[in-house]
Amino acid sequence: ARETIKGCENRGRRRRGRGSSSSESELSMNPRVQRYLVAIEYIGTRFSGSQQQAKDRTVVGVLQEAFRKFVGQPVKILCSSRTDAGVHALSNVCHIDVERISKRKPGELPPHEPGVVQRAVNHFLQRNDGDVMVTDVRSVPSNYHARYKALERTYFYRLLSGSDPLSILEKDRAWHVPEELDLRSMQEACRVLVGSHDFTSFRAAGCQAKSPVRCLDEFNVIEVPSTPYFPSIMERAESILNNGDDPLTYPSQTKTETASDTTNFGETFGIRRRHRCYVVTARARGFLYHQVRLLVGALKCVGTGELTVSDIERILEAKTVSAAKPMAPASGLYLARVKYELP
Repeated sequence: ARETIKGCENRGRRRRGRGSSSSESELSMNPRVQRYLVAIEYIGTRFSGSQQQAKDRTVVGVLQEAFRKFVGQPVKILCSSRTDAGVHALSNVCHIDVERISKRKPGELPPHEPGVVQRAVNHFLQRNDGDVMVTDVRSVPSNYHARYKALERTYFYRLLSGSDPLSILEKDRAWHVPEELDLRSMQEACRVLVGSHDFTSFRAAGCQAKSPVRCLDEFNVIEVPSTPYFPSIMERAESILNNGDDPLTYPSQTKTETASDTTNFGETFGIRRRHRCYVVTARARGFLYHQVRLLVGALKCVGTGELTVSDIERILEAKTVSAAKPMAPASGLYLARVKYELP
């Protein structure tokens, strides 16, 4: 398996330069134009995906408008990774060419510093519902391409398991699965899927990729603390005991709260029971259309007992789009990181 993954990485290196020659021909030869690599985070709930569309609200559309207000002229933004409607990003990356224009000193001013770009664009983004934010900016050479220079991409998928309704604080942030999930079986299924495979069974019908072969360098699922990250009574008490007495709270509250946490109705009234939270991690140089969501949909079925690990092997070997179970909803998917070798 290690050799398989290494072979995938080597093939990826040979492909990285593809497509860059055509994009370079479109670049402006103006020496005052500076290319920036821009990292962004966003909540995808109210977006019709990341790519610009004529009528619908998109991440690139909102970002381009913020840059237009900053630099005073239209700009074009190219993203490293496309995300669908409802999908979030902890860090997506794009590049943009900006010419600093000054009426008082035409052609005399140097390009904006990356920190200035970040602060200025965030200022205008906050005026547009504030569901996109620039988290980092780097000056790069004029031929540096956000998509073709990407070495790998990492996605997270969040599932919340429990019979109680999902909290409104988690609405559109995770997939609520009412049933209990068998973590060990899900992890066994992940081991079947990691590595290089023909993922025809795990790509949507509209996928335009020439080859269905992809290499999953990492694919796993773990249980993590539930969110939002507000400590329970027991967690607060444990922290106080481990770190010493807290004079503001310990004498008057902690002993009573810990003793009655599970027995006194007055102490538990209005307190939600937490869901169990699972996070699937998928890392590869590139993915097929809807691949991660289809993989997670199959994992969930393994967790609930609807499918077995052998069924996952069968679906993978079937190499047909109709073999997989329905894909997971967009709301639980997060683009977590796009990795680069920066100049």
